[in-house]
Amino acid sequence: MNVLYFAWVRERIGLPREQVETKAKTVADLVVELSAREERYALAFADISALRVALDQVLSDFDAPLDGVKEVAFFPPMTGG
Repeated sequence: MNVLYFAWVRERIGLPREQVETKAKTVADLVVELSAREERYALAFADISALRVALDQVLSDFDAPLDGVKEVAFFPPMTGG
């Protein structure tokens, strides 16, 4: 699956995107897998309440299933203006 990182998430991880092989069933499971990789991932996902996630470009929740998902994007909350 393609995983995209935006804004400060990308800055902490050091990548805009990557291809990930995962056995995660939910977004939360994926976050646990990614956080266990390296310290930079752990820092980026330390407080998921400060993050939003989109699955195949649709805003989702961290308990959403990943079955059939091709793209996961992590980003900070957006504000209007």
